[in-house]
Amino acid sequence: MKGIADTGFLVAFANSRDVHHDWAVAVAERIVEPLLTCEAVLAETAFHLGSVEVALSMIREKMVRLAFNCQDHLPHLTALATQFRDRCPDLADLCLIRMSELYPDHTVITVDESDFRVYRRNKRRVIPFISPPST
Repeated sequence: MKGIADTGFLVAFANSRDVHHDWAVAVAERIVEPLLTCEAVLAETAFHLGSVEVALSMIREKMVRLAFNCQDHLPHLTALATQFRDRCPDLADLCLIRMSELYPDHTVITVDESDFRVYRRNKRRVIPFISPPST
């Protein structure tokens, strides 16, 4: 599977006490190449885990690869912020939406099902994503 990693997935994978840990580990076992992500996601991951070292180890161990530069996509990010302003998206979500446009054969891996059911790429297209089963 080719994927784009969101914060919740990375946190769940790294934290064995996270409610979605088992799901995240099972998903990670299906990954065949580094997941794409952005610096905003890694910053959030480090914050939630309380460990920059763990977040950086995900790059070093090739679990994730940085594949996005905000500066290069500023007009698109601004347009997405306007389009989804009613949901108050954070920068990481905007970057992931844009990444899904740039890498259309990659699935977003997230625990944030409610927002990714609403977000659209290329204005109207559903973003393919996987999330933990509803309980």
